[in-house]
Amino acid sequence: MEELSNLFHGFAVVLQPFNIMVMVVGILLGVIIGVLPGLGGANGVAILLPLTFSMSPTSAIIMLSCIYWGALFGGAITSVLFNIPGEPWSVATTFDGYPMAQQGKAGEALTAAFTSSFVGALFAVIMITLVAPLVAKFALEFGPAEKFGVYFLAFCSFVGMSKEPPAKTVASMMIGFALGAVGLDQMTGQLRLTFGVTELLTGFDFLIAVIGLFGIGEILLTMEEGLSFKGRAAVINLRVVIQTWKELPRYWMTSLRSCLIGCWMGVTPAGATPASFMSYGIAKRMSKRGNNFGNGEIEGVVAPETAAHAAGTSALLPMLALGVPGSPTAAVLLGGLLIWGLQPGPMLFIEQKDFVWGLIASMYLGNVVGLIIVLTCVPLFAAILRIPFSIIAPIILVLCAIGAYSVHNSTFDVVMMMVFGVAGYLLKKCGYPLAPLVLAIVLGDKAEESFRQSLLASQGSLGIFWSNGLVGTIMALGLIALFWPLIQAGLSRLRSIAPA
Repeated sequence: MEELSNLFHGFAVVLQPFNIMVMVVGILLGVIIGVLPGLGGANGVAILLPLTFSMSPTSAIIMLSCIYWGALFGGAITSVLFNIPGEPWSVATTFDGYPMAQQGKAGEALTAAFTSSFVGALFAVIMITLVAPLVAKFALEFGPAEKFGVYFLAFCSFVGMSKEPPAKTVASMMIGFALGAVGLDQMTGQLRLTFGVTELLTGFDFLIAVIGLFGIGEILLTMEEGLSFKGRAAVINLRVVIQTWKELPRYWMTSLRSCLIGCWMGVTPAGATPASFMSYGIAKRMSKRGNNFGNGEIEGVVAPETAAHAAGTSALLPMLALGVPGSPTAAVLLGGLLIWGLQPGPMLFIEQKDFVWGLIASMYLGNVVGLIIVLTCVPLFAAILRIPFSIIAPIILVLCAIGAYSVHNSTFDVVMMMVFGVAGYLLKKCGYPLAPLVLAIVLGDKAEESFRQSLLASQGSLGIFWSNGLVGTIMALGLIALFWPLIQAGLSRLRSIAPA
């Protein structure tokens, strides 16, 4: 009852006119940040952080968190319309969202994406409200071995639960691991695979790779087809939104599973990107229409969007309760709290009740307001499809170049974006999936660091990955996911030879 009373007090704080205004402004700015390829929620929050220095800490955190919600919503827009993920976690949304747009179902895809985003975030906020102390205690159990176990599970899920040929999936993932290893070794300080190129000291940035592989690669493929692509007229109105909402309850199990995956990956912390990939892979395996995934299946939009937003929202829990950021954006918000003189941790809930519960209340209202804003603007976003490709392609190229340049203010990144674009084109032509490559670039260095830290702690013994129930269970689930096709084939064979 005390927590409920605190939450109502938080709503009283948020519903002040100034706080409502900064909430709406934050969401609009966030949607724009999410739409621009390469900028990203963390970069956007960091760039706009100085705007909040003259505000009270509560108003400031409401604005920054709403920028985050807006970026979460906005990342789906370019993924669906142009096959260019506006955010890293929107990569999996392109697999079915973009084919739906090509079939004239842009409105349905965007409505499903935004609604799933809302459901995932709402689930995570309710979890933060009700089980914060329990989840915070669970997060403390994760050492290097447990973190590696989570990454291992994400990789294995993608190999074993994907419909793509396992050999091509592994090959694509190995390329990603190699690219992820470029740069300064975080453990020893040695240079790896830089070949004397100074710009490679920090390695390949994930956003540069994504913009090139998906954005430029898609443009090159379309150019090969003789600019045959024409913008599709998208019928978007209240009827389309309501029809989509009527269809979405059919996928309640997918949504619930994705919410649980997202919250777990957000708190542990593994992040929204692996959560979206894992949720998509499992949905593809479990769905009755799994064979149609990648051809414009609405369930393939629901799964990654729900998981990504549940993970992105729940990542704020360890930041508030423990002072341990669960995502890059949470790390930027943590810096903001310290600038405002607030010390995240268990005492924050006692000493700064207005702040904490105002933030939690803003999560509820921010998601509702964000859903209304993006759904209202769906016709504007979908109308972009009506523009002929010969006009929109140069604009996309310029936006991609600006996005790539803005990451480190480096022309080298723009060159690398083009290189990744050519590589993405060749891989697509040869039938190699891009998603495992992207996943390996994102998580490869983190997985390697956790693996080596674990081995240092155990003096080289692999037994540390089975040293307790938690890490042992995660590793076992990873192995089951990896060999799932063989397990499934074995079970089918047993059933076929069993006596009637």
